[in-house]
Amino acid sequence: MLEPQLNQDRSAGQNEGQTGRGESRSRWLTAGLSAGVAALVAATIPVLAQTAAPQAVPAAPVAAPVTAGPVTAAPVTAGPAGMAPRGAPVSFADLTARLQPAVVNISTTQRVEVGSFPRFGPGTNLEELFRRFQEQQTEDGQPVTREANSLGSGFLISPDGYVVTNNHVISGRDGQKLVDTITVTLSDRREYKARVVGRDPLSDLAVLKIDGQNLPYVQFGNSMGIRPGDWAIAIGNPFGLSGTVTAGIVSALHRGIQGGGAYDRYIQTDASINQGNSGGPLFDLNGNVIGINTAIFSPTGGNVGVGFAIPAELAQPVIEQLRNTGKVKRGYLGVQIQNMTPAIASSLGLPKDRGEIVAAVEPSGPARAAGIQQGDVVLKVAGQEVTPDNSLSYIVANTPIGTRVPVEVVRGGKRMTLTATIGERPTEASLLGQPEQVEPSDPAAGDQPGAEAARKSLGLTLQSLTPEIRQQLRLPAEVQGVVVAKVNPSSNAAEEGIQRGDIIVSVNQQPVKTPQEAANAVSAARKAGRDTVLMFVQRGNTPGRFIGVKIQ
Repeated sequence: MLEPQLNQDRSAGQNEGQTGRGESRSRWLTAGLSAGVAALVAATIPVLAQTAAPQAVPAAPVAAPVTAGPVTAAPVTAGPAGMAPRGAPVSFADLTARLQPAVVNISTTQRVEVGSFPRFGPGTNLEELFRRFQEQQTEDGQPVTREANSLGSGFLISPDGYVVTNNHVISGRDGQKLVDTITVTLSDRREYKARVVGRDPLSDLAVLKIDGQNLPYVQFGNSMGIRPGDWAIAIGNPFGLSGTVTAGIVSALHRGIQGGGAYDRYIQTDASINQGNSGGPLFDLNGNVIGINTAIFSPTGGNVGVGFAIPAELAQPVIEQLRNTGKVKRGYLGVQIQNMTPAIASSLGLPKDRGEIVAAVEPSGPARAAGIQQGDVVLKVAGQEVTPDNSLSYIVANTPIGTRVPVEVVRGGKRMTLTATIGERPTEASLLGQPEQVEPSDPAAGDQPGAEAARKSLGLTLQSLTPEIRQQLRLPAEVQGVVVAKVNPSSNAAEEGIQRGDIIVSVNQQPVKTPQEAANAVSAARKAGRDTVLMFVQRGNTPGRFIGVKIQ
């Protein structure tokens, strides 16, 4: 099935513990969507969820009878404790024979509406337009639908039929609704109708159940013990080719492909992964599952040696919760966060790649109760350093609910430690949905005091926030600041995404209500030897965010 799903822009402020979903959760770009040219690759990493449309292929050989119990590799000579076996095996055949029976094919069906309104080329007359539209309607005016099929992969984790796969494998074209039917096919061609035990869009994981006994199954391994260069084996059903085995190495760890979040920590591998591999296992040489194959990077839609798998260390806790309760409970702090970009770090005089900045604090969340404030830079939580490889989202989401944890922050250049009690993350529905953004029709800038200085130093024409502009922007009464009336398109502020109609709430963490106050804050930063100022920018009713802007 082919359905584009867009990644969240974390720069707009991301709720901790999610891939966004304040963040429409990062969601995958699906099969058939190419990545574009190399220049685009340098700016963003498009990924493809590996759910393939079925096609006629030769039947796979019938597998030999299998017995219940975990399927693992034969004993091998191991290296130091915690390390994968050393050396390249002469063959992967024995390992494959033991693992293949536990890997399954997952096929789905759903009814989809045939395009409700076609695209028309130049010169199409009105009569032809309506004729072609009516061809897609039944006699009673209902849209014509057809059955759509898709294929993915999965694997058994118990002898009584629990199956792990990706959520997007069993989701409809909108990425939210379930498909109509799910069929699980084993390597010996036995077919089972499957029901959904639980699914989690945030981590893109799902657990299915089939009615079987004494089934072969595999176990999760320790993905935290693997290293780049270790061997990896992928088994799945690319393009409907059941039981396909590919081998490669672990290329990288903690690879981010979604722009941040609790689950943006993928294993990168060059083991060949293609459309239809989604939900299939990535094994180590001990026959343990170290990852769940989920996405690829590709300019062509096919494998180019850059695949991504959800590591077992993230997947296993989610799978256990889904299997036991059908849903996932996560830790929650109640803050909107941003990465420490070089510009933001420079404006605060802090090193980059250490800590994350709080863009907003939920009014009734645990962070507010702990005394965490907007603009705080969180350096440690529960004794763990906040870094790009160990984000605040990841730490909090994996901390037990109700735990009291120390939170080390930098505020106004001073370090302090606060204590927060981790809460339970609200439902995705309560975190989604943002009011429509509205720009002022014509905020007259005037030549207010300080406006010229701000224009020269920032490339922004600023105006005080009047009641008329507030009404146009539909801003709540508590929002204070100066409104951006015009942006110099060649300025760094424009490059950082500041737009006409934005509200600048503070400059260098000092509230500003007039262009003169903003200009004074910029002047103070210049005198302090800084070439960047930190601005907190509000756009409509959406959560505000910090932006580092270079002084001109």
